[in-house]
Amino acid sequence: MKNEHQYTIWVDADACPKIIKEVIFKVSMRRQIPVHMVANSYMYVPPSPLVQLTVVEKGADVADFYIVEHMNEDDLAITADIPLADLIVKKGALAINPRGEIYTEENIKERLSMRNFMQELRDSGIVTDGPAPLGPKDKELFTNALDRILTKKT
Repeated sequence: MKNEHQYTIWVDADACPKIIKEVIFKVSMRRQIPVHMVANSYMYVPPSPLVQLTVVEKGADVADFYIVEHMNEDDLAITADIPLADLIVKKGALAINPRGEIYTEENIKERLSMRNFMQELRDSGIVTDGPAPLGPKDKELFTNALDRILTKKT
Protein backbone atom coordinates (compact mmCIF):
# COMPACT_ATOMS: atom_id res chain seq x y z
CA MET A 1 0.00 0.00 0.00
CA LYS A 2 1.31 3.39 -0.98
CA ASN A 3 1.18 5.73 1.99
CA GLU A 4 2.68 9.10 1.22
CA HIS A 5 0.92 10.55 4.28
CA GLN A 6 2.54 8.07 6.69
CA TYR A 7 -0.69 7.24 8.46
CA THR A 8 -3.58 4.84 8.10
CA ILE A 9 -7.29 5.12 8.80
CA TRP A 10 -8.41 2.16 10.91
CA VAL A 11 -12.10 1.26 10.92
CA ASP A 12 -13.90 -0.77 13.58
CA ALA A 13 -15.90 -2.15 10.68
CA ASP A 14 -18.54 -4.45 12.20
CA ALA A 15 -20.63 -1.62 13.63
CA CYS A 16 -19.64 1.13 11.21
CA PRO A 17 -22.68 2.26 9.21
CA LYS A 18 -22.57 1.69 5.46
CA ILE A 19 -22.99 5.40 4.66
CA ILE A 20 -19.91 6.17 6.79
CA LYS A 21 -17.87 3.40 5.14
CA GLU A 22 -18.74 4.90 1.76
CA VAL A 23 -17.43 8.30 2.90
CA ILE A 24 -14.22 6.67 4.18
CA PHE A 25 -13.66 4.82 0.89
CA LYS A 26 -14.16 8.01 -1.16
CA VAL A 27 -11.79 9.98 1.07
CA SER A 28 -9.22 7.19 0.85
CA MET A 29 -9.28 7.24 -2.95
CA ARG A 30 -9.28 11.04 -3.23
CA ARG A 31 -6.47 11.59 -0.74
CA GLN A 32 -4.59 8.32 -1.38
CA ILE A 33 -4.75 7.30 2.30
CA PRO A 34 -4.70 3.62 3.26
CA VAL A 35 -7.74 2.26 5.09
CA HIS A 36 -7.60 -0.85 7.23
CA MET A 37 -11.02 -2.34 8.01
CA VAL A 38 -11.13 -4.80 10.92
CA ALA A 39 -14.18 -7.02 11.39
CA ASN A 40 -15.36 -10.35 12.84
CA SER A 41 -16.81 -11.42 9.49
CA TYR A 42 -16.22 -10.87 5.80
CA MET A 43 -17.73 -7.73 4.28
CA TYR A 44 -17.49 -5.88 1.01
CA VAL A 45 -14.58 -3.55 0.48
CA PRO A 46 -13.93 -1.82 -2.83
CA PRO A 47 -11.25 -3.32 -5.04
CA SER A 48 -8.40 -0.93 -4.24
CA PRO A 49 -4.80 -1.35 -3.15
CA LEU A 50 -5.56 1.30 -0.51
CA VAL A 51 -8.32 -0.64 1.27
CA GLN A 52 -7.56 -3.73 3.30
CA LEU A 53 -9.93 -5.96 5.28
CA THR A 54 -8.73 -8.07 8.18
CA VAL A 55 -11.23 -10.62 9.47
CA VAL A 56 -10.44 -11.56 13.06
CA GLU A 57 -11.90 -14.37 15.17
CA LYS A 58 -15.37 -13.86 16.55
CA GLY A 59 -15.44 -12.77 20.16
CA ALA A 60 -15.80 -9.76 22.38
CA ASP A 61 -13.17 -7.10 21.72
CA VAL A 62 -11.05 -9.23 19.34
CA ALA A 63 -11.28 -6.59 16.59
CA ASP A 64 -10.69 -3.82 19.13
CA PHE A 65 -7.49 -5.38 20.43
CA TYR A 66 -6.27 -6.00 16.87
CA ILE A 67 -6.73 -2.34 16.01
CA VAL A 68 -4.99 -1.06 19.14
CA GLU A 69 -2.11 -3.49 18.71
CA HIS A 70 -1.49 -2.68 15.06
CA MET A 71 -2.17 1.04 14.76
CA ASN A 72 0.45 3.76 15.21
CA GLU A 73 0.24 7.06 17.06
CA ASP A 74 -0.09 8.94 13.76
CA ASP A 75 -3.08 6.85 12.67
CA LEU A 76 -6.77 7.65 12.92
CA ALA A 77 -9.46 5.22 14.06
CA ILE A 78 -13.17 5.35 13.25
CA THR A 79 -15.26 3.73 16.00
CA ALA A 80 -18.42 4.17 18.01
CA ASP A 81 -16.98 1.83 20.66
CA ILE A 82 -16.07 4.07 23.59
CA PRO A 83 -13.83 1.55 25.43
CA LEU A 84 -11.90 1.09 22.16
CA ALA A 85 -11.67 4.88 21.71
CA ASP A 86 -10.29 5.10 25.25
CA LEU A 87 -7.53 2.60 24.41
CA ILE A 88 -6.72 4.50 21.21
CA VAL A 89 -6.53 7.85 23.00
CA LYS A 90 -4.30 6.27 25.69
CA LYS A 91 -2.02 5.09 22.88
CA GLY A 92 -1.73 8.70 21.71
CA ALA A 93 -3.67 8.25 18.47
CA LEU A 94 -6.83 9.95 17.25
CA ALA A 95 -10.31 8.41 17.27
CA ILE A 96 -13.55 9.74 15.81
CA ASN A 97 -17.04 8.28 15.88
CA PRO A 98 -19.44 7.93 12.93
CA ARG A 99 -21.28 11.08 14.05
CA GLY A 100 -18.13 13.20 13.73
CA GLU A 101 -17.26 13.47 17.43
CA ILE A 102 -13.54 13.43 18.10
CA TYR A 103 -12.44 11.50 21.17
CA THR A 104 -9.75 13.31 23.15
CA GLU A 105 -7.97 12.98 26.48
CA GLU A 106 -10.27 15.77 27.69
CA ASN A 107 -13.58 14.05 26.85
CA ILE A 108 -12.99 10.29 26.76
CA LYS A 109 -13.27 9.68 30.52
CA GLU A 110 -16.65 11.43 30.66
CA ARG A 111 -17.88 9.46 27.62
CA LEU A 112 -16.64 6.21 29.17
CA SER A 113 -18.28 7.00 32.50
CA MET A 114 -21.63 7.75 30.83
CA ARG A 115 -21.40 4.60 28.73
CA ASN A 116 -20.72 2.48 31.83
CA PHE A 117 -23.60 4.13 33.71
CA MET A 118 -26.02 3.43 30.85
CA GLN A 119 -24.77 -0.17 30.69
CA GLU A 120 -25.47 -0.57 34.43
CA LEU A 121 -29.01 0.72 33.88
CA ARG A 122 -29.58 -1.76 31.04
CA ASP A 123 -28.07 -4.61 33.06
CA SER A 124 -30.47 -3.86 35.92
CA GLY A 125 -33.46 -4.12 33.57
CA ILE A 126 -34.07 -0.44 32.96
CA VAL A 127 -34.80 0.12 29.31
CA THR A 128 -32.82 2.97 27.82
CA ASP A 129 -33.08 4.33 24.32
CA GLY A 130 -30.07 3.82 22.13
CA PRO A 131 -28.69 6.52 19.90
CA ALA A 132 -30.93 7.93 17.20
CA PRO A 133 -30.50 6.40 13.74
CA LEU A 134 -27.72 7.92 11.68
CA GLY A 135 -29.07 10.49 9.26
CA PRO A 136 -27.84 12.83 6.52
CA LYS A 137 -26.83 15.49 9.09
CA ASP A 138 -24.65 12.92 10.91
CA LYS A 139 -23.01 11.94 7.62
CA GLU A 140 -22.27 15.60 6.94
CA LEU A 141 -20.85 16.13 10.46
CA PHE A 142 -18.66 13.04 10.07
CA THR A 143 -17.44 14.05 6.61
CA ASN A 144 -16.56 17.56 7.79
CA ALA A 145 -14.78 16.32 10.93
CA LEU A 146 -12.82 13.73 8.94
CA ASP A 147 -11.82 16.34 6.39
CA ARG A 148 -10.61 18.73 9.13
CA ILE A 149 -8.54 15.98 10.78
CA LEU A 150 -6.95 14.84 7.53
CA THR A 151 -6.23 18.41 6.43
CA LYS A 152 -4.32 18.98 9.69
CA LYS A 153 -2.37 15.75 9.13
CA THR A 154 -1.13 16.74 5.67
